Amino acid sequence: MKTISVVVPCYNEEESIELYYEAMNKVKTENNKFNLEYWFVDDGSHDRTYQVLRDLQKKHSDEVHYISFSRNFGKESALYAGLNEVTGEYTAVMDVDLQDPPEMLVKMFDMLESDEDDYDCIGTARMDREGENPIISFFSNSFYGVINKMSQTKIIPGARDYRLMTRQMVNAILSMTEYNRFSKGIFSWVGFKTKYLPYKNRERVAGTTSWNFWKLLKYAITGIVDFTERPLMFATWMGSAFSIASVIAIIAIIIRKIINPTSSVNGWSSMVTLILLIGGIQLLSIGILGEYIGKIFLEVKKRPIYIIKEKK
Repeated sequence: MKTISVVVPCYNEEESIELYYEAMNKVKTENNKFNLEYWFVDDGSHDRTYQVLRDLQKKHSDEVHYISFSRNFGKESALYAGLNEVTGEYTAVMDVDLQDPPEMLVKMFDMLESDEDDYDCIGTARMDREGENPIISFFSNSFYGVINKMSQTKIIPGARDYRLMTRQMVNAILSMTEYNRFSKGIFSWVGFKTKYLPYKNRERVAGTTSWNFWKLLKYAITGIVDFTERPLMFATWMGSAFSIASVIAIIAIIIRKIINPTSSVNGWSSMVTLILLIGGIQLLSIGILGEYIGKIFLEVKKRPIYIIKEKK
């Protein structure tokens, strides 16, 4: 019987962990198609997540393992840490709040085992965002449209991290050791034949999400900077356009002065507006450049993606 290694990032999820384990164990028992190996990653939680994971590991030491970080490094680091430890033939990535339906794991396993389509990965994508903040939903949907137009790495709208992958695909992901990580883009960039299964959005079983608008915005910016250079091209285009416009304006002023030497200079309001507009474009361009330089700065320092305090 093959083993599925499940990577489960946890940040302040003390209420969800045991509920998640019970739901997963039920799926495994009812279907009896695979064994499960759990790798819970405590991402520097401030509640009792660490204690709950220790207790769970003591009860089920044959299948439950955990990693505890020295501080909060973020979900992307937690995913990478878990993937570094898995030993199963297949690897699943899931959230512990049960918004990722455990029962779908059976169909995902069957599809990878099938010789008909020869898939390397079965992913999931939400059909709707029912119950989610409408503002966050709007910007999330807009993000997928923007990044798919700007980047050659295409991301399925509504795609979740929840997926089941072959060992070969996991090894490819681990070979990407970049510090600034955007898993949705990495999963797509490495290639491999992938099938996405749609499902309806689910509410959390317990606790509250640690994601807010600003964290999601920062995450979206990371995705855009990591997988496209178009913003830099945009800054170049804007700079070129305003340079050409200024040359034309200078020529027009010279011609007007030659034709009518006594003409007076009018339109101070419009001139100030143009100065502010051009200044704003310059600051925007510098900001875009700064984002890329900041990412380069973090990469060249070669700091570890995460630091483990305890592992069992």
